[in-house]
Amino acid sequence: MVRTLPSRRRLARALALTPLVALGACKPAPDTAPPERPTLSLKTATTPSGAKVEPAVYSPAMATPGTPGALMSLAPLVDTVKGAVVNVEVQARARPAMGGMQGLPPGLAERFGMQGGQNPFGEGGGAPSKQGLGSGFVVDPSGLVLTNNHVVEGADTVRVRLEDGRSFAAEVLGRDALTDVALIQLKGVSGKLPFVKLGDSDGLRVGDPVMAIGNPFGLASSVSAGILSARARDIHAGPYDDFLQTDAAINPGNSGGPLFNMRGEVVGMNTAIIGGATGIGFAVPANLIQALLPQLQETGVVRRGWVGLAVQDLTPELARALRVEAAKGAVVAGVSAGGPGAKAGLREEDVITSVGERAVDSAGSLTRAVALLKPGSEVQVSLVRGGKAMAVPVKLGTRPTQRGEEEMTPRDATPAPLSKRLGLRLSEAQDGSGGAQVVAVESGSAAERAGLVPGMVLTQVGDQKVSGVAEAAQALTSAEPGGALLLRARVPGQDGALLRAIEVPAR
Repeated sequence: MVRTLPSRRRLARALALTPLVALGACKPAPDTAPPERPTLSLKTATTPSGAKVEPAVYSPAMATPGTPGALMSLAPLVDTVKGAVVNVEVQARARPAMGGMQGLPPGLAERFGMQGGQNPFGEGGGAPSKQGLGSGFVVDPSGLVLTNNHVVEGADTVRVRLEDGRSFAAEVLGRDALTDVALIQLKGVSGKLPFVKLGDSDGLRVGDPVMAIGNPFGLASSVSAGILSARARDIHAGPYDDFLQTDAAINPGNSGGPLFNMRGEVVGMNTAIIGGATGIGFAVPANLIQALLPQLQETGVVRRGWVGLAVQDLTPELARALRVEAAKGAVVAGVSAGGPGAKAGLREEDVITSVGERAVDSAGSLTRAVALLKPGSEVQVSLVRGGKAMAVPVKLGTRPTQRGEEEMTPRDATPAPLSKRLGLRLSEAQDGSGGAQVVAVESGSAAERAGLVPGMVLTQVGDQKVSGVAEAAQALTSAEPGGALLLRARVPGQDGALLRAIEVPAR
């Protein structure tokens, strides 16, 4: 309900009554004093279980960030970090193909004020319309900013406004839809910008105090505080869910903003809320963001390790049935033919307990552990097979794009002339074995007619063996117009090679 301010006449009448109310509350005390009430000494109090209750104590010396149990003002902390928290404004042209609300991340519809699945850009084309406002934070004085993928996805223009009022155009350097993380670079930065550091999210304990700063509903530099409510939350937003949960107020517009610990370090990126709930917000852990940053900076996309297994949680019943003593782990339910796991000798009913130095206590933790490793690297997989513990070396492949996922093109992909001429985009093969990997094929192009699909790795073009994008692009662009060119390709996770013939368009 919206409440309006009282009229002047009603306000004056209310103020005139105030002294009377105050006087009425100050009547003389009766001659007889009220009976004394028993007091409880905290020094001697105990809980029902018999544990002693310590009295709460506060002194100015305790008002130091990071001091357990300290009652303090967050103002010094806010003053230290708020300059690095930014407002991210995005514009996008009308895209009729967007249709309704399917696929929008949590909280995105509310940010745009949409109801009932309406299209934020209207039903047809039109002039650019503001897609929305989000938050972000500067992590490098040169102007590198972290925000959510869903804040900048599909953006035609991005503009970032700092807390001090300065405004910069920005370029999207990289995005990862599966973890909802994006990296953008501010343009025209002179001097050094205020920035914040990523902290250790693994060091957080449930109950630790946290603070969020962002731009909820466009209200810049709004601060809220609370505690870490839970760790490792899977909210079914993606295959790598490992969210921090907090009761610090997070609202539409906070997306991409930082979640701080009491040392002023960013321990999470505020990302999602549960519709209709209060005190329940979720943040991407800082350690996960830190693991993605190198790839986002170098290529703009994230390539993940892949074993090629179908797994499920180890339950007590499965442990008894498989005759294993392990209490936690991931049970192999299926092995992809020709995949890295199959080549390494992994089998169905193996119980995986660790990958490298990371313990595996569930199917989800196995998926996340492998995803953080570099494709082409070798890792020791510890497992229990038939009651016997063993370790198996596995050379990881590259996780293929799943149906419904966006195919991201690295910045070091195929030169534009090749893309326009053949409808083909290539990048360096991510499994470390050499070749040029197909990352995108345009509909109706020569590449599509040749039967090329994303994921294939070209190892030969015409008579020339190719070890990377540069060689493949040179061979393709120098091919005789109007002729047909033989291609040799392999599919990661499968044995053997495929032959394809591509018709080179006349110039």
